[in-house]
Formats: sequence, structure tokens, C-alpha cells
Amino acid sequence: MNFSSKASPLQEPSCLKISHADPDIYSAITHRLLFYFSRTRTDTPIVIVCVGTDRSTGDSLGPLVGTALARFHSPLFHLYGTLEEPVHAVNLEETLSLIYKKHHNPFIIGIDACLGQSTSVGCIQVVEGPLRPGAGVNKQLPPVGDIHLTGIVNVGGFMEYFVLQNTRLSLVMRLSDIIASSLYSALKQWNLHAKSAAAREQ
Repeated sequence: MNFSSKASPLQEPSCLKISHADPDIYSAITHRLLFYFSRTRTDTPIVIVCVGTDRSTGDSLGPLVGTALARFHSPLFHLYGTLEEPVHAVNLEETLSLIYKKHHNPFIIGIDACLGQSTSVGCIQVVEGPLRPGAGVNKQLPPVGDIHLTGIVNVGGFMEYFVLQNTRLSLVMRLSDIIASSLYSALKQWNLHAKSAAAREQ
């Protein structure tokens, strides 16, 4: 879990922030992800790291996304972090070491819950650069990802652990569904593009 970062005007193109109630949220997230995928090689392994724990309602966003993605049984990505096998503060460093051993030069997508301003609760962010897990609760953890997605689940600024424990599960479930669906849609579209590009080269 981390804090929402407020982007300056010069940084806005590298950060999409959109409310879960926006009717265009699925297409907006999918297109932003495709933009980032387009800057990688088509044969680059995609690794998704869903950070969080099922022991806290607010911090369960990452494992919920991971569990939803695991149901696709897809070869399009490599997944770390589910409700049954969460990636959290205790095993994050070990998990990242394993990822870099198993996957050559991967493109890593970090996913985590986030606390922010009251007006931003219920928003999803797609941000260029690594996730800083634990920043919202003053933990020093390694950064995760080439890009990251966060769902702003509650208000930050005081008693973060208490706030996370008293976050509405319905909101966390809604955000996790949007993130998982949009991410899988983008991966499928990127795979189709990669196949057509390979066919043209033959």
C-alpha cells in the first residue's frame, strides 16, 4: 500500500487517473497500457506483481487482482501475488529476486492499493515508473515495476493501518475487477499485435 502522488502539469502525460464511475474507464486504462506496451519489444516477457495482503480489507486490492487474473490461466503474462500466495512486505524482496532469475529482461507491472485525498477515493491510476510499496505506512521496501497501477481505496494522512482495516470491501472489489479486466484486455490486444507483426516479417 502506498500514497497517491500528485503529479505536476509536466508529469501528467505519464499518469492516467480516472474514477471507477467513469463510463470510459475500461477503454482508457486499456489504451494507456497499450501505449506502454508499444514501447517494449513484442517478445518481452510481461510480469505482473500484485502487492498486498488478504489480512487487511484496504490492502487486499493487489491479491484480489492477482486472483482474478489467475483465473484466465493465460500464457500472456507471468503472475506473482494472489489471495492464496500474496506478495507483501515479508517476501517482496525475495519475489523480485526470483523474477529476475526466471525472466530475462522482463517488463514488470506493479499493482497495489493506495491512500489519497478524499476526492480521489475510488480512482485508478496508471503511472509510468515503479511502485513504491509501503510508503504510505512508512515501510522501506524495494520499488516494483516499469509501470504500476494503483487503486485509491481510502483517505490517507492519519492512522493508515486503521483506515485500511475499515475500507469498504465493495469498493476494493470493484477496483480490482476493473484493473484485472482492463489489464487482460490490453494484454490480449498486445499479443494480437505481436502476432500480426511477426507474420508481416516472415
